[in-house]
Amino acid sequence: MREFKFLMQNSNWLGAGILMTLLSSFGQTYFISIFANEIRDEFSLSHGEWGAIYTLGTGVSAFLMIWGGALADKFRARVIVFLAILGLSLSCIAMSVNRLVWVLPMVILALRFNGQGMLSHIPGVAMTRWFAAARGKALAISGLGFSLGQAFFPMIFVVLMDFLDWRFLWAVAAAIVVAIVPVLLFLLRNERTPQSISNSESSTGMLGKSWTRKEALFNKLFWMIAPAVILPSMFNTALFFHQVHLIEVKGWEHIDFVTMLPVYTTATVCSMLGAGWAIDRWGTGWLMPLSLLPLAGGFIVFWISGSIIYALPGFILIAFTSGISSVLSSAFWAEYYGTHHLGAIKSLASSLMVLGSAIGPGITGLLIDYDFDFPRQMLGIAFLTIGASVLTAFAVQGASTHLIARDR
Repeated sequence: MREFKFLMQNSNWLGAGILMTLLSSFGQTYFISIFANEIRDEFSLSHGEWGAIYTLGTGVSAFLMIWGGALADKFRARVIVFLAILGLSLSCIAMSVNRLVWVLPMVILALRFNGQGMLSHIPGVAMTRWFAAARGKALAISGLGFSLGQAFFPMIFVVLMDFLDWRFLWAVAAAIVVAIVPVLLFLLRNERTPQSISNSESSTGMLGKSWTRKEALFNKLFWMIAPAVILPSMFNTALFFHQVHLIEVKGWEHIDFVTMLPVYTTATVCSMLGAGWAIDRWGTGWLMPLSLLPLAGGFIVFWISGSIIYALPGFILIAFTSGISSVLSSAFWAEYYGTHHLGAIKSLASSLMVLGSAIGPGITGLLIDYDFDFPRQMLGIAFLTIGASVLTAFAVQGASTHLIARDR
């Protein structure tokens, strides 16, 4: 009953969060990558060349996020989300009409910055500020848009590609984005209290203070946690970016791969909701290192699986890390560094996440071009992830002693 009351009282803001994360789908790798073969054929690109273009566009997006993410400290959510949606719709149209290979990195940059970057960053910052006692719960609910988009958009668009030109489908994506704008602006017509921009009522972090971005940047915790932010984005992105290559090496069917996504989504939603509940009760520190272990296990399962059915547990394990991370990141930075400068601090973390998603396809694509296929890379990916988990555990253990006990 209490949960239902929470949903009803906050339906506008939670609904807006879900729509924002849903729209981010059109700038996410799991959506862009379903057009990989068509884009490579259109522009005569190898796996490595396509990966390099994707890395370039996404890498520049990562650096722009340092500036763009900080806008969440200065402007209300409804203002910057409108600009991000406008940018995303124009990006989709650009992908639909572009026929010049040298323009392609700029189109990828625009899709990644507005979609993966801003439309993931804005709801994370807004929910963290809007909700204090129920921060984990609000982040988990708003993150459902990620899961819904990943479950349905790739499957729907892969089916539509059998009947419609891939360029036309990008125009359809732009139309979907534009159609949701009025609904989103209606939901955000009233500002919630606490506000979505920084204010004097912001909660504090370590040592009972509100950390600035500069202070966080020179704090060792930030950099010791960085691998835990980068690696899931890096390798999850690589998995979906190279899905066409992966199914060719494994001898699977593309439609079988994308039909696994609803299972992936179900596992993601369960882990998101579970993580939100746990964060509200016990904080974020203990969960940060543990969140990486399912990712490592998932890649080991993919490595040994000969059949798509046997790879199913791998989808589920990777989904657990994806779901937990989508809730955990914003809550972690708020808990350890406070919320007054959260937009600026989280923009650094978001830029690392975007940078990871840039590096992943580029490095793995280069290795593929040198005949080291993606399945053979997966064991090394698992060991790197386990190492990041150990480093994160040491970092959190030291930093947690500086947290001042307070009501959650």
